[in-house]
Amino acid sequence: MRVRMLFFGMVKDLVGRSSELAEFPPGTDLRAIFDAYAVRYPRLRELTGSIVMARNQEFADISTSITEDDEVAFLPPVSGGAGMDSELRQDGNFVALTRHAIDTRAVIARLLTGAEGAVITFEGTVRNNTKGRATRCLDYECYESMALKTMLNIGLEVAAQYEVGRVAMVHRLGRILIGETSVAVIVTAPHRGPAFEAARAAIDRLKKRVPIWKKEHFVDGEVWVEGEWDSNVPLVG
Repeated sequence: MRVRMLFFGMVKDLVGRSSELAEFPPGTDLRAIFDAYAVRYPRLRELTGSIVMARNQEFADISTSITEDDEVAFLPPVSGGAGMDSELRQDGNFVALTRHAIDTRAVIARLLTGAEGAVITFEGTVRNNTKGRATRCLDYECYESMALKTMLNIGLEVAAQYEVGRVAMVHRLGRILIGETSVAVIVTAPHRGPAFEAARAAIDRLKKRVPIWKKEHFVDGEVWVEGEWDSNVPLVG
């Protein structure tokens, strides 16, 4: 069977490529695929407690079987603007990925219906240091199609769970400089209390469930930031 393999973040650096076509015998499951790559790249074994596998843009258990022309991705721990590059909308909520500066006022304008008593905006910005180590810039990359689907699911969950009107989430990709916004979450609601709670829930879930990775560049080196998957995401190990 022919399978399209995708590699992200630190796994991409480890295997030396972002994608490839691979052949596997009928009946192969994700565990066999992981084992095959771990033989070629032994350091993968050290990451079994933090790597997640995806099949056709959905999180998948390691025992999941694959079929011809499937898309399989190795997902390391997640680390969790105007002119959106790609977006999804449902029931007035929307999510987007962009390589441009995030314009939160433009996002708010797309959410307002006139029934709002509160608009809460959270912006995550790039700071100039990590634990005292001077930061030059950040690079973000993601599994874009899966990231959009996961972000929309989170937005719909939050909108249903809290007494709010609409939810929007926008994440920036590519190189981001000190002081720039990397992610924005915006919630509209009749009252401020639920809006604050919903915004906090949305960013917390985004950071642990959306396949987005961050490389931090320092004056004296660079590193992929290793975060933490949500407890409901099926890990390899």
